[in-house]
Amino acid sequence: MNDENDAGEESASVGDPADGTEGTVRASVPEMDCASCASKVERSVRSLSGIESVDPRPAGGTLVVDYDPGATTAAAVRDRVEGAGYAVAETTTETLVVPGMDCSSCAGTVESALSSVAGVVDYDARPASGRVEITRDPGRTTRGDVVAAVENAGYEVVDGDRESPSVWRSRRALKTAVGAVALLAGVGFEYLLTGSNTTLTTVLGRPITTAWALYGIAAAAAGQAILRNGWYSLRTRSLDIDFLMSAGVVGAVAVDLPFEAATLAVLFSVSELLERYSMDRARSSMTELMDLSPDTATVRREESGADGSAREETTVPVDEVAVGELVVVRPGERIPVDGVVREGTSAVDESPITGESVPVDVTAGDEVYAGSIVEEGYLEVETTAPADESTLATVIDLVADAERDKSDRERFVDRFASYYTPVVVGLALLTAAGPPLLVGAPLEVWFTRGLTLLVVACPCAFVISTPVSVVSGITSAARNGVLIKGGDRLEAMGEVDVVALDKTGTITTGELGVTDVVALNDRTADDVLGCAASLERRSEHPIATAIVDHAAGRGVGEGDVTAFRSITGEGVRADLDGVTHYVGKPALFERLGFDLEHAHVATDGGVAVGDDVAPEPCDHGPGTYLDLVNDVVPRLQADGKSVVLAGTETELEGVIAVADTVRPEAEGTVARLRESGIDRVVMLTGDNERTAHAIADRVGIDEVRADLLPGEKVDAVRELAADSEAAADEATRLPWNRTDGGVAMVGDGVNDAPALAAATVGVAMGAAGTDTAIETADVALMGDDLTRLPYLVVLVRTANGVIRSNVWSSLAVKAVLAAGAPLGLVSVIHAVVIGDMGMSLAVTGNAMRLANVRPGGDTDS
Repeated sequence: MNDENDAGEESASVGDPADGTEGTVRASVPEMDCASCASKVERSVRSLSGIESVDPRPAGGTLVVDYDPGATTAAAVRDRVEGAGYAVAETTTETLVVPGMDCSSCAGTVESALSSVAGVVDYDARPASGRVEITRDPGRTTRGDVVAAVENAGYEVVDGDRESPSVWRSRRALKTAVGAVALLAGVGFEYLLTGSNTTLTTVLGRPITTAWALYGIAAAAAGQAILRNGWYSLRTRSLDIDFLMSAGVVGAVAVDLPFEAATLAVLFSVSELLERYSMDRARSSMTELMDLSPDTATVRREESGADGSAREETTVPVDEVAVGELVVVRPGERIPVDGVVREGTSAVDESPITGESVPVDVTAGDEVYAGSIVEEGYLEVETTAPADESTLATVIDLVADAERDKSDRERFVDRFASYYTPVVVGLALLTAAGPPLLVGAPLEVWFTRGLTLLVVACPCAFVISTPVSVVSGITSAARNGVLIKGGDRLEAMGEVDVVALDKTGTITTGELGVTDVVALNDRTADDVLGCAASLERRSEHPIATAIVDHAAGRGVGEGDVTAFRSITGEGVRADLDGVTHYVGKPALFERLGFDLEHAHVATDGGVAVGDDVAPEPCDHGPGTYLDLVNDVVPRLQADGKSVVLAGTETELEGVIAVADTVRPEAEGTVARLRESGIDRVVMLTGDNERTAHAIADRVGIDEVRADLLPGEKVDAVRELAADSEAAADEATRLPWNRTDGGVAMVGDGVNDAPALAAATVGVAMGAAGTDTAIETADVALMGDDLTRLPYLVVLVRTANGVIRSNVWSSLAVKAVLAAGAPLGLVSVIHAVVIGDMGMSLAVTGNAMRLANVRPGGDTDS
C-alpha cells in the first residue's frame, strides 16, 4: 500500500459519524490569524444548533468543532466558517510509517511534535501499527515539513514498501550491547577484582575508579538514545518515559550513583529493544496482509508497430492498471485487481479475502478478487476497480484504521494514565527529596527509591495493553475472512449475548426455487406464472427472482406491465395488459376482501395439490374449491415453503410456493453460538409464522419473530438490544468482568441495512465485492459462510478476555511496585525488568495469542 493517499480530501477531516454519537470537524482556516478573527469564526459556528464546542486556534490557523450529528453536519459547520468571511482550505491526508513509535509515550511525543507544525490540521498516531495519519493544508506545509517534524522528535519515517531492518542489527542494539559489556565489567571490578579497582582520577572531589569509569561508559553507550529522546521530550514538554528515564540517568550520575545510572540505561535500552521486537512481531500479521496483493500486473494492451496494431502483454505497476483493461493471470500467480473473468477457467483460492480454504471454480462472467491465487488454468480478467479500491485494499485500509476507533477500555486506560504518571512522578520526587531534607535520611538510599518510583511511573505496558490486543485480533480476523471495523466494534461484539439472524440469505442460502403452482378459476399453471413473473420482474426480492427465473425456464411469456407499485412488506401491484393485478402474501388478498377459505379451482373437477390434498366439490355451483387458509397454505408453509398468491382485484388466479435451501452449516452454527456463550439466538423474518418456525425447528432456533415489515424488524432489534442491556445491568458483576450486553444482527448488509444499523453490532454476510455491505456493517463476513459467525464470537470474547487480563495485570503489577519502592522492597532492576520490560512483553505476547484462534474451534499451539 502507498504511504500517501486521499489527496484533495474535504477539509473537514472527520465528517458525520455513522453511530450518531458525536462528530468532530478539524479544518484549516489560514486567514484566521488573530484573536478577533477567531472570535468572529467562533460566533458564526456557535449560531448553529447542535454545536458542542468550538476551539479556534489562530496561531496555527486551525479550527476544531465538536457537534451533535443529529442536529447539524460537518458541511454546515464549514458553511458557517465561510459565511463569516474565512475560506476553508482543501486538505490532504497522508500516512507516515514510523516503526520506532511502538508505545503510547512515543505516540505522545510524535503528536506533540506535529502539533507545532503550521498547516497540520489533524494527526492520529497509532503505536500498535507504527503509523501516523496526518491531515495537512498543502498550501501551508509540505510532506517534507511533516516528516522533518517527526524525525526531529527522534523517530525515523520510512517508506511503506521498505522493509525495516532487524531490531537486533540496529545501532541502538549495538550500543546497548557495548553498554551491557561495560556494566558487567564494572560489576566484576567492583565486587570480584577489587584489588584492580584503582582510582583513575578525581573529579569535583569524587574518586573515579575503574568500575566507576566502566559504569559511566555503560550509561553513555546504552543511554545515548534515551538522553536524545529525553531532550526531544523536554522540547515538546512531554512527560513521557524518555524524559523520565533521562532524568533518572542524569540524576543518578549527579548524586554519584554510577551503578544505578548504568543499570537503568542498559536495562531500559534492552527493554525498548525487546518491546520493539515484540511489536514488530505483532505488526507482521498486518504486513503479511498487505503483501497479499501483487505490486505488478501483466496487462494486455494495444501496441502500434510497423505491421499495425497488436495486443501485447506488458508488466506494469498495479496502481497503473485502469478500469476496463485486461489483466493476464497464469497458474500460481495472484490476481492483482478486482475484476470479471472474460476468458479461461480455473480453480481460484479466495482464502485471502473470504477465509475459505476450498478453491472456487471460476469461468467467464465470474467475479474474482485481488489477492486470490489462480491454482490452475489461465485467466483473462477485466478490471472493475482501481487497485486502491479493490476489496482487499478496502479490507487493509479498514484494518489499518482499526486503532482510530477506540473502545471504552482504551479511553478509560488513556484517562487513567493521564493522572497516573504525574501522580507517581510527584511521589517519586517526594520520596527522593523528602526524607533527606526533612529528617536527614541518607540521600543515596532515598534517591534510589525515588528513582525506582520514577521508572514505575511509566504507564507504557498499561497503555499499550489494549491497542496491541485490538490490532492483533482485528488482523487475525481479517486473515480468516472476517472484517471488524475498529476496536469499539470488537469490544461491543465481545459483550453481545443475543444474536438475531435474518432468515433468507443467512440461515438459508437465498437461492429460492418454485416448488408448487396451483391454478385457480380455470387458469393454467403457465397463466399463473406468466402473471406473477410479469409483475415480479420489477421487484428485487429473492422470491420475485425465483418466480421470474422459473417462468423463463418453462418458456412462459410475459405481458405488458404499467403502473407498477411495491406494497411494502406485502407484495406488488401493477396493470397487466390493462387489468390491475396483485402478487403477494395471502394477507394482502385477505385485505382486498377475498374469501381464501373458498377458492374455486376449475369447473371440470379440479386438480390435486400433493398426494393428500384435493379440491372439495363446491356447494355454490359446478366445479371444486380449495380452502387456502386452513388447508393448502398451512401445508405448504409447514414444509418450510413461502406462499405467494396472484390475482386481479376481483378474482384469484393461483398459488405459487417457493422454497429456500437451509444452509447445511446452519444447525451447527446455532449450536456453536450457544456453546460460545450466546444466551439467545433469534430468527427475524418477513416470512410467515409457519414457514419461519419450520426452518427454525430444523436448525435449532426456538425464538422466532415472523411477518415483520422492514420497520418492524428494526423495532424488534431495538427491543432485543434493550432487553439484553437491561439484563446486563441487573446482573451482579465485578468491575473487571462487567459486560454491557447487546444484540448482533446478521443479514446481507444491503436489504437488512436498517436493522443492522439499529443493532449493537451489525454483521453482514457474504460482503466480498459488495461495497455497500462493507460500508454499512460493523463487521463483515467476507465469504458466504455462516461458520465464520461462531468463530467471530469466540475471537472477540477471547480478545476481550485478553484485554481485561492485560489491563488489570499490568495495573496490579504497577501498584505492587509503586507500593514497594518507597519501602525499599523494590529496586531499579525490579522496576525495569518486571514493571516495564516484563509487562510490555507479557501484554504483547498475550495479545499475539489471538492469532491462534481459528474457524471451527481449532487453535494453533
